[in-house]
Amino acid sequence: MNEPQVWTAIGILGTSLFGMLTLMSTMFVRIIRTEIGSVRTEIGSVRTEIGSVRTEIGSLRTEMQAEFASVRTEIRYLDRDVQVLTKRVFGDGAA
Repeated sequence: MNEPQVWTAIGILGTSLFGMLTLMSTMFVRIIRTEIGSVRTEIGSVRTEIGSVRTEIGSLRTEMQAEFASVRTEIRYLDRDVQVLTKRVFGDGAA
């Protein structure tokens, strides 16, 4: 090979390497963008699930408050009934 052919081969090799580098970096960037998009989608779905869990906890809290109010009412009625029975059995307490 004479000198012009060597320089032509070096130029073709350099251009090929640069082209491959460009192609690989472009593909890598596209893959990274796609994966970041997937991660964003997953984070969005996790946020939605957390929101539904918060709503569920809120409804359970409301339900428990209603049940506690019901239990308090029952205890008041039971206390009243025990006081009436105590007065009936032991008298008014004027002993």
